[in-house]
Amino acid sequence: MSKKKPITLAIDIGGTGVKMMLLDDNGKPISERLRLPTPQPPTPDNVMQALDELRKQVTGFDRVSIGFPGVIKQGITHTAANLDPGWIGFPFASAIRKRWRRPVRIANDAAVQGFAAIRGRGVEMVLTLGTGLGSAIYTNGHLCPGLELGHHPWRKGLTYEDYLGRDGYERYGKKKWNKYLAKAIEQTALTFNWDHLYIGGGNAKHITLDPDPKITLVSNADGLLGGAALWNDNEI
Repeated sequence: MSKKKPITLAIDIGGTGVKMMLLDDNGKPISERLRLPTPQPPTPDNVMQALDELRKQVTGFDRVSIGFPGVIKQGITHTAANLDPGWIGFPFASAIRKRWRRPVRIANDAAVQGFAAIRGRGVEMVLTLGTGLGSAIYTNGHLCPGLELGHHPWRKGLTYEDYLGRDGYERYGKKKWNKYLAKAIEQTALTFNWDHLYIGGGNAKHITLDPDPKITLVSNADGLLGGAALWNDNEI
């Protein structure tokens, strides 16, 4: 008798929306994508209530994967620049585990998106362009947790996110934003010596860079689809 393959409830928490979907063991969708606007203010209590509302619409899952816009270590949220200071030090994984009585894994949202895209060979990097700038890096398919490139000082006293996040796009316009993106890509190549770069997020649709065989644009849907693969990396 074959063992039942686990169903994953994948959650993506962003600055503007909270999304949820059921995935099979291979990361394929087996439900509709559910979405609610990110509650304001986006405190832990308010976001948990939004998750409970979405959770009422799904059944039959065995485990939970969450992509969160900040640094995550051992299920604890350490930063949340585009949400609320109340997330700093919040035991998110254990809170969901107690609430829903399912095993939980949480990683940075860019890291989860990357798990749906990476090939598992060499040094691979992910950048996500949305409300902020998400980042993740992997070696031979294993996530190196804690990278937060978006808030690293870059140019003229400003951070990467100041230039490449949503506010940066609106401030500088499409042409200049793409120019800064090209410079940032060059800087990450010199800093991390990645073998392949994946770029996603809601603002990836504005990219006008010339094609490069070492750079792949990935679907924003991967922010949920990587949820099943999150369980394949036992170091998380």
